[in-house]
This record gives sequence, C-alpha cells and structure tokens, in this order.
Amino acid sequence: MKYKNESNGGNYFNSKYIILMETELEHVLISNYKVGMISYLNTHPEYFEEAIKLAISNKQPYAWRAAWLLWSCMKVNDQRIKKYIKEIVNSIKPKKDGHQRELIKILLQMDLDKKYEGILFNICLDLWEQINKDPSVRFTAFKFIIKIVKKHPDLTKEITFITQDQYLETLSPAVKKSISKMMKGIIL
Repeated sequence: MKYKNESNGGNYFNSKYIILMETELEHVLISNYKVGMISYLNTHPEYFEEAIKLAISNKQPYAWRAAWLLWSCMKVNDQRIKKYIKEIVNSIKPKKDGHQRELIKILLQMDLDKKYEGILFNICLDLWEQINKDPSVRFTAFKFIIKIVKKHPDLTKEITFITQDQYLETLSPAVKKSISKMMKGIIL
C-alpha cells in the first residue's frame, strides 16, 4: 500500500503504516448483534461464500463468528456449503474449541459422503475423548457420533465404550441426561 509522504510530496511504502482493511462482512461480524448479522447475510447472499471462506480460515476474530453465522443462516444440506465440505472437515482439528463446535454444527446439517463421514466421525471421537475440552464441543461432537451410529447401527457396540463414567464425569447433569437419552435412542 502506498502512502503520500506529506513532508517531501513523494510516495513511499513503509511497513509500519500498513493498514489491514476489513471487508464489509468482517465489519458486520464484529459490530452487530446476532439479529443484525443474520439479517445482513440473509439480505446479502453474495457474501455467503466469503462467510464460508472466513469460517474455515484462522482470521480471528472473524472466523469463529463467520462459522456461527453460517450455521444460523444455512438450510439443511445447503448447496452453497456442499462444495466446501472437504475444507470444513479438514479445518476442524487445529481450531479452538468454540470454533470447532460451530464447524461441526454446520456439518451436522449436511449429508456427507461416506469418506467425510468417516473422517469427521474420527475427529469427533477424538474430541469427545478429550475430557478437558469445552463440554459444548464434546457434546456437539457426540451429537455427530450419534448421527453416524443411527445411520450405521453396526457401530453401536463400539460407542458404548465412550459413554463410560470417565468420559462423563466432567459434564453437567443436564448434558449427562441428554447423552443418556441419545444412547437409549440407539441401543435396542
């Protein structure tokens, strides 16, 4: 970026003056409340793809918010997200807890190919087994695990192991109760 040097009238590049410009969507993500963000994306669908790219990026504070906004504005099996499933799945592991949760919530609404189902199932198992992770991330991961087990009942016996006390002790009574209900829904 060039800046005019007022003292000598010339143009120069000086790295200490680099200004990172926010896009319109990025500005909305940090300056509006939930209703405003949702309204903006719904009335400006041309920014939906930018929101997807932000959601899978590491560009904070926008990335987590973009993932959250996408989940709030998407349709079940949203075609606009379908072509980004691979990138979303591959971006989950290195993210922080809340960001992981929001990306999984997006994928919970999608019909995944078997390949990505398997990859995400393994990611979610790994997240679930990390008992020091944020409980909301673990619970969201567990929801995906249950979704896959319902689709592939032969996995039922394998997941009964992951509901042993050691995996539940860091969770609230309400979450434990929800998990128990989900398990009763799949165990015959």
